[in-house]
Amino acid sequence: VEISLDAAAGDCPRCRSGLEEISVEETRLRACTKCDGMWIGVKTFETVCADSERQSAVLGFIDSRTQRGTPLTKVNYVPCPDCGELMNRSNFAKASGVIVDLCKQHGVWFDADELPAIIEFIQKGGMELARQRERNELEQERSRLNDLHLMQTIRDGRTGNANLFGENE
Repeated sequence: VEISLDAAAGDCPRCRSGLEEISVEETRLRACTKCDGMWIGVKTFETVCADSERQSAVLGFIDSRTQRGTPLTKVNYVPCPDCGELMNRSNFAKASGVIVDLCKQHGVWFDADELPAIIEFIQKGGMELARQRERNELEQERSRLNDLHLMQTIRDGRTGNANLFGENE
């Protein structure tokens, strides 16, 4: 693990302390020494999600830290350390139960215990379960739309047939 203090690393969106640049093997991130939150760029986070070796390295780094952030008592939107815009809050993979702060352009903010929870979710097959749930929901919606279309076609057919025989609607 390589750590460097760099003013360009920005400030923690939670406690406003300076972030430190950290390299965990090939993974670069920024961490807060006060609340143990972490900032990871979008592409880097995608790589960590897809690579079990990087997941293990990041988990090892997190476990080696002596501090543990205090649990948040108040939910609030926080600014991106890079652009300063308020980030969106999102349930990772719509199924993990871990709410992360996301700047679509720059990265993802993880409060102290969120990144380990996400990695555990991925390692336990959560991503595949989330994808399957999404496929099922899409299939159900497709079926519902097909049923609506069929019902409308039947209604249109009845109306058309009734008019052919000179009946009033």
